[in-house]
Amino acid sequence: MQCHADWLSLLNHAAVRDQSGQRYVYPGRGNFLHCLQSTSRKRAMSWFKRAMGLEAPKASGREGDALANPLGLASGRMLCLDSSLKLLLDGHSEVVVPGDEKVWAVGRVDLGQSMALHRFYLDNEDYFLQVVSNGPNPEDVQDIILFGYYSAEPITDKAELLRLTGPSSKIGLPTYEHDGEVFERQWGTSTGQTELTPLDEDIVSPDAAYRVKHLSMLYARETGLINRREFLLFSVEEDEEGSITLTTAVGITLQSTDINVL
Repeated sequence: MQCHADWLSLLNHAAVRDQSGQRYVYPGRGNFLHCLQSTSRKRAMSWFKRAMGLEAPKASGREGDALANPLGLASGRMLCLDSSLKLLLDGHSEVVVPGDEKVWAVGRVDLGQSMALHRFYLDNEDYFLQVVSNGPNPEDVQDIILFGYYSAEPITDKAELLRLTGPSSKIGLPTYEHDGEVFERQWGTSTGQTELTPLDEDIVSPDAAYRVKHLSMLYARETGLINRREFLLFSVEEDEEGSITLTTAVGITLQSTDINVL
């Protein structure tokens, strides 16, 4: 079986040039979450750091020693979100806040300079909590986002990858309209389309430890609520078995006071 990493390489290098001569690529879009096999959903999927300004995170290699997780979260711990969030977000975000859920798997992306992106995948396979921090202490937490998967499209061959990520795709443009809302691109400074950002995520679940490779693009918009932005994440994900999926997730900013861990 041909290595699917070649397809991700194809996506990351299938570039054209705009009138200014700047290189850029055309990423893609997905279908519905339940197209995924349950095993693929259970092992957890994707995500990454909200950009500070327009600079995308640069992921470095796998670390030998795992760092302590922020917020006391770990596999088997219960994530409880403030019940008032549902009412607060009503009319401002399409993210539906889940009930109390156990953490199933934990992912980590090394962003360099002591920064790490942590993803806590819940028993409810449609959600994950992302935390960006530079240490295990509460004051080290930089960013918290609750994501819900909106869609997913399994990719079975190169032609399908190119179809989903070809010139007709809007992913990578400076703005993206989703369900009537306009999101602004967070990574890249090109006036046209920009490249997807590569990230390597190491995931540990009760069943296994493995790595998922991502090519991702992040968008965000203001919700009208103080310190609450809504996010739109696109990611081409490849697991160690070579399965590739194009996912779309919608997220909302959380505060540490919204979270209780049991």
